[in-house]
Amino acid sequence: MALPQRDRTRPIADSHVFDLRLSWKGYRINKLCNSLSEAANRDAYRADEEAYMTRFGLSDDQKALVRARDFTGLLDAGANIYFLLKLGVVTGNGLYVMGARMRGESYEAFLATRNDKGAV
Repeated sequence: MALPQRDRTRPIADSHVFDLRLSWKGYRINKLCNSLSEAANRDAYRADEEAYMTRFGLSDDQKALVRARDFTGLLDAGANIYFLLKLGVVTGNGLYVMGARMRGESYEAFLATRNDKGAV
């Protein structure tokens, strides 16, 4: 019998472990984010964000997280970080902007903690 990958009785502090439970919880968010791989879908999202979220069946709570660009909240809601990056780029929130928001820092303060000062 295979052992579980992690011991759920010992959570990892301040970490989001993307597992099957979170995968199902965030299924619609992840479907929406993954669809943004196609240029036509990115255009449709930018043209009418509300309609695009409705198209994927997001709940009111999920829509509120997307509107707020609450990336930590979206992770808690089951978003996969790799799919979430697609949403970040489409909404003008690249990786470092997302990182700054997740840490509650300004973009400039976050950049100061990176090795490459000119990275965006």
